[in-house]
Amino acid sequence: MGEGVERPPAAVNGKKTAARPTGRGTITTPRPIRETVGEAQSTGLSLGQPMAQQPVRSGAEPPARPSARTRRARLRAARVDPWSVMKVGFMLSLALGVVLMVAVTVLWLVLDGLGVFASVGDTVKEATQSESSAGFDLQHFLSLKNTLFFSGIVAIVDVILVTALATLGAFLYNLTASFTGGIEVTLAEED
Repeated sequence: MGEGVERPPAAVNGKKTAARPTGRGTITTPRPIRETVGEAQSTGLSLGQPMAQQPVRSGAEPPARPSARTRRARLRAARVDPWSVMKVGFMLSLALGVVLMVAVTVLWLVLDGLGVFASVGDTVKEATQSESSAGFDLQHFLSLKNTLFFSGIVAIVDVILVTALATLGAFLYNLTASFTGGIEVTLAEED
């Protein structure tokens, strides 16, 4: 055929082809296959085989329903912001300090209500007293005021240490993630 003459669309593998004009004539190219592997499998067709060789399905069978698909996403934590880690670490350690103070108070009140401090205090006083001294007063040493004071000191040290260690951990993670690429997490969502 000469230049500028259009060819009618031909059939390739049972599908029509598209004709596109060029400066010298018309080139006939097959249209892209629009079926995906999942669509072909659900309809019983095979990609790459001519339509004449495809298995024939009877009209009585309903098409197979595709199974529920699971979407997956792979994420990588390449860097952690030390400032945000410090803020979160501070808030969590502050909450832990408050929980510690409440737990110590409740525990002290329960033990005092059961008479544990009086019983143990009397035993310690008898064991440590002599003719020249009255012995060690455990009840005064373990009073609620002293117990809460020491628990408060522990809570303050906890807030400082946890905040500092969390921030240091963020810097160390960033340093190792620059060499290893970070932690990869795969998230899955079922339809």
